[in-house]
Amino acid sequence: MNDTDAKLKKLIVVGDRVLIKPKKMSNKSKAGLFLPPGYQEKEEIQTGFVVKTGPGYPVPLPSEENESWKKNEEIVRYIPLQAKEGDLAIFLQKGAIEIIFNDEKYFIVSQNSILLLERDEEIFG
Repeated sequence: MNDTDAKLKKLIVVGDRVLIKPKKMSNKSKAGLFLPPGYQEKEEIQTGFVVKTGPGYPVPLPSEENESWKKNEEIVRYIPLQAKEGDLAIFLQKGAIEIIFNDEKYFIVSQNSILLLERDEEIFG
């Protein structure tokens, strides 16, 4: 594991957000998906690889305030995200927050700004 990977492990992505490392835009994805040139010129969409994901959308627990004998434990449950580490994501750039971490550019993107995910199952075995 290199220094960048070790530092990325310390980052915690919150909620329904995804950390994406941008990739240079090309006309065609690895699976053969062609992207219209108008989008590239306007830079409305961006592509990149998912580096980390948040836990998902929190699900509210039912209120049980009347049962004072029960211990108050904060158990948070989440609906998991569709995005997984290693996915190629095509996302709306206006919904992304650009950050520089360890001298590299990343985007923090809410899952609802992701338009399409390309997953290569062969990479993950």
